[in-house]
Amino acid sequence: MALSDQLTALATRAKDLEDRAAAAKAKSKADLEQDVKNAREAAQSQAEALRAAADKSKGQISDWWENVHKSWDKHLKDVRKHLDDKKEAHDLKSAQRAARQADDDASFAVDYAYAAIEEAEYAVLDAELAHLEADEFAEANSRS
Repeated sequence: MALSDQLTALATRAKDLEDRAAAAKAKSKADLEQDVKNAREAAQSQAEALRAAADKSKGQISDWWENVHKSWDKHLKDVRKHLDDKKEAHDLKSAQRAARQADDDASFAVDYAYAAIEEAEYAVLDAELAHLEADEFAEANSRS
């Protein structure tokens, strides 16, 4: 998939999230539980696809991206375990604390995604610059 197509898909996905987050306020608990389950499955599927792509791209992507991927994979496992553990809350104060923490976690996840988009912009522009420089070297070598 071309970078421009990936960026379009990313923008579309962000808009879908915005729409779903707004609609969530009007949903029943059962509907939200199903949405959470679906979102978790979709995130799991995306993580598996990313893992497969990273494995397939070994030697083609920078080592530090592989390290980021491994760290992200561990983070996702830890977050899911933490979220599963929080479901055990049985009293009002625990439920309220869990809700506040879920808000904070969601806010941080959005901030993290924003930072990831900033990093993606840097990577995309750097790739374009690398192509330009390679073309310049090729042109200079063809004249020699």
